[in-house]
Amino acid sequence: MFLDSLKGWSRAQRHTVFAAYLGWTLDAFDFFLLIFLVSDLSKAFGTSIEAITWAITATLALRPLGAFLFGRLADRYGRKPVMMIDVMLYAGFGFLTAFSPNLAVFLVIRALFGVAMGGEWGVGASLTMESIPARSRGIVSGLLQAGYPSGLLLASAVYWVLYPLIGWRGMFMVGLAPALLVLYIRRNVQESPAFHAEKAKTAPNALAVLKEHWRLALYAMLFMMAMNFFSHGTQDLYKTMLEIDHGLSHAWISSINLVAAVGAILGGLAFGALSQKIGRRRALILGALLALPLIPFWAFSSSPWLLGVAGFAMQFMVQGCWGIIPAHLNELSPAEARGTFPGVVYQLGNFLASYNATMQARIELSYGSYGAALAVVAAGAAIFIAVFAFMGREARDIDMAATAHERV
Repeated sequence: MFLDSLKGWSRAQRHTVFAAYLGWTLDAFDFFLLIFLVSDLSKAFGTSIEAITWAITATLALRPLGAFLFGRLADRYGRKPVMMIDVMLYAGFGFLTAFSPNLAVFLVIRALFGVAMGGEWGVGASLTMESIPARSRGIVSGLLQAGYPSGLLLASAVYWVLYPLIGWRGMFMVGLAPALLVLYIRRNVQESPAFHAEKAKTAPNALAVLKEHWRLALYAMLFMMAMNFFSHGTQDLYKTMLEIDHGLSHAWISSINLVAAVGAILGGLAFGALSQKIGRRRALILGALLALPLIPFWAFSSSPWLLGVAGFAMQFMVQGCWGIIPAHLNELSPAEARGTFPGVVYQLGNFLASYNATMQARIELSYGSYGAALAVVAAGAAIFIAVFAFMGREARDIDMAATAHERV
């Protein structure tokens, strides 16, 4: 079943999937560099950890703007050229972060990075889902979303190996590397078969589409809010929790994050493939509910070995749910705005969850435990996801190319 879904692809389809996966991987890599450097930045700028978390909040809060801007451009001018521009921008802003002279400039640069980061997911996901066979969407959805934990895995490895040698500024300089992806996209990736430049000129305005489908947009936005609390609530201050609550060393923190990232990648692939068989909604409910009994071991274990095992299992479930999202959102999306709709509702949900890191830092100040803050958010998000997935609808077998031709 798994291998059958990967058969019969053209060379162009393979390049498209690989490019979209790398785009999200390297985007996440640049984002997670900040996550590993929160303590260093607070010391470098002479401020609190809470103040640094506002950079995370700003990055997440401005992603909806990027999703809308780049999504509209993708619906108007095509997925491929807009994706190339977006990759150049997020790599450039990631690199500029290294030269921040103070906290204010740092926050501005990270906000601009958030705009660019917000554009990549929607454009890459629509390009991919419109280019592959319908039977492959489940496993490719998992593969595409596995780019996010792959970025965490890459950032963990770079932090482990290079941080002692190059420090926090050098780490951000490494963030320029994703710009090389543009050369690969330009040479190997073809435009989406569902995009037609002439018809795009008469396509409905994205705001009109969102207004027409406002119930779907509201549902998807709230659902993605829960999904973002689920991921960011279990990741953004996870390294800080291991460092402060559990007093673990640099080597242990790096190792546990690497193990968790591997679990996340495998979970995304497994649940993406499973969703092709049992449906997107059932797979989402299963992953969310299975995360609940893992939370006490993941947040409060005293043994670093048990923290590592629980970290693997927890991210298997969290990113297992996320592995379903690229296919699910694109299948639910109105065809005439597929470059815009999935990315915008995803990032609007992200906006609603953007306060997560700062909120968790404040909970820690009240209760003296990052573990408690992370556990409360993870449990609440998991329950919300299960309920909303149950309430939603299934569109697993929709023919995206045919629908796009009919509606555009």
